[in-house]
Amino acid sequence: MTTAQIILDADFTLSELDPRLFGAFVEHLGRCVYTGIFEPGHPTADSRGFRQDVLRLVQELGPTTIRYPGGNFLSGYNWEDGVGPIEQRPRRLDLAWLSTETNRFGTNEFIEWCREARTEPMLGVNLGTRGPDEARNLVEYCNHPRGTFYSDLRGRHGYPEPHGVKLWCLGNEMDGPWQIGQKTAAEYGRIAKETAKVMRLVDPTIQLTACGSSHRDMPTFGAWEYEVLEHTFDEVDFLSLHMYYQNPLNDVLEFLGNIEIMDRFIREAVAVADAVAAKRRSAKRIMLSFDEWNVWYKARGSQYQEPTGWPEAPRLIEEAYEFQDALMVGGALITLINNADRVKAACLAQLVNVIGAIFADPGGPAWRQTIFYPFRLANQYGRGTVLRSQVRSKRYSTKTAGDSAQILVAPVHNEGERQIALFVLNRGTEAPTEIEISLRGFPEIKRAQAVALQGHALSATNSAGDPEKVSPTENPEHDLKGDRLMAKLEPLSWQTIVFNY
Repeated sequence: MTTAQIILDADFTLSELDPRLFGAFVEHLGRCVYTGIFEPGHPTADSRGFRQDVLRLVQELGPTTIRYPGGNFLSGYNWEDGVGPIEQRPRRLDLAWLSTETNRFGTNEFIEWCREARTEPMLGVNLGTRGPDEARNLVEYCNHPRGTFYSDLRGRHGYPEPHGVKLWCLGNEMDGPWQIGQKTAAEYGRIAKETAKVMRLVDPTIQLTACGSSHRDMPTFGAWEYEVLEHTFDEVDFLSLHMYYQNPLNDVLEFLGNIEIMDRFIREAVAVADAVAAKRRSAKRIMLSFDEWNVWYKARGSQYQEPTGWPEAPRLIEEAYEFQDALMVGGALITLINNADRVKAACLAQLVNVIGAIFADPGGPAWRQTIFYPFRLANQYGRGTVLRSQVRSKRYSTKTAGDSAQILVAPVHNEGERQIALFVLNRGTEAPTEIEISLRGFPEIKRAQAVALQGHALSATNSAGDPEKVSPTENPEHDLKGDRLMAKLEPLSWQTIVFNY
């Protein structure tokens, strides 16, 4: 058995953790919307077509924000198509995903669904085929009280009260050659700045996110961020980051090395944003919105089949998540929490069916995928102040990320609840690891409890036939003595340990 030590001190803090770190993403892609969250005629659907079985799982997962309507879909979307009487809405060719968009579900339905899901909407504006005028009109439609063309149009559509949407994205992945209306950094920076200006004139209370690079391996990464922020620095609050994790070599340690790459990505984006601030001699700090992240590799590449014949809601990018994917998601959550001083929003992409934490069969059942559990637990207990931790553990080397620690930790202190939550990933592959957790500067610890994802085959998945094959185990072995806890971590496991004082 290997050993490790974790030291926490109440006075060594990083930042308040913004609950928006635990957001998700709904795009008009594949079956995320249609036969995902929305399926009129499903046995559990309400009068609006909202699947109640899916809605209950979303409420359990608890995403604090939902980004909508895309994604690549956004760059060819006319928001006006998705409002008003459903029978009058046009059917459109969705060029992003080679599908037919019926527009039966649009902005107002999404806002209603968010209220049912007890979550906050994050809307995107199309800067691929459209621009500032359409964006300001959408803000007026959603947020202006009444007495203007678009606010009164919302009233005639059955929504007299404003939606009050506060979080907005200025386009999506505009550097990508796959994007409808791809732009250079200068082109995007200019249109994003002017769009932000008119959106804020309509509603000065909104917060805006500018597009960063589509991923860290883009050839323009760094230069793109700098140029875009040169234009938009004074107008935006966030810079977006996107990253998906792959395991094409079927090597779990190389796979989990992506956690370090994610951390570097965040720090590099922060460095560029602060360089723009330094050039301006500005005290303002651009925060980060990591508004697309997840595991995605089995349902892509040579295995991905583009739809033909313009189908409605085809099966696209439907990952069957394995236990090892849950470990990767748990590690990514640790990284996001440990960067809470600059990452103030994030979205697990996506929510249902399409690389989703929830899977739903058309007309049939819905169940939790393996990645559901680390997100739910981190979201449930990740409230309060992120602490700095001192971790001493065995190290190992990977080609993906170089030298890496076996034990990764993110601690959150919730003073109001008199609680400390510790999220721990053990990347050891052979024997269990015994950890000693020392708590300094806290009142007397009265209780400790733990929930772990452990003991499963790396390839184990959940399914309609066995929906709880991979699920958490409560109260793994631990021994609390004063301000110290001795705990045993199984190899390749992710654990939430909660202390109460």
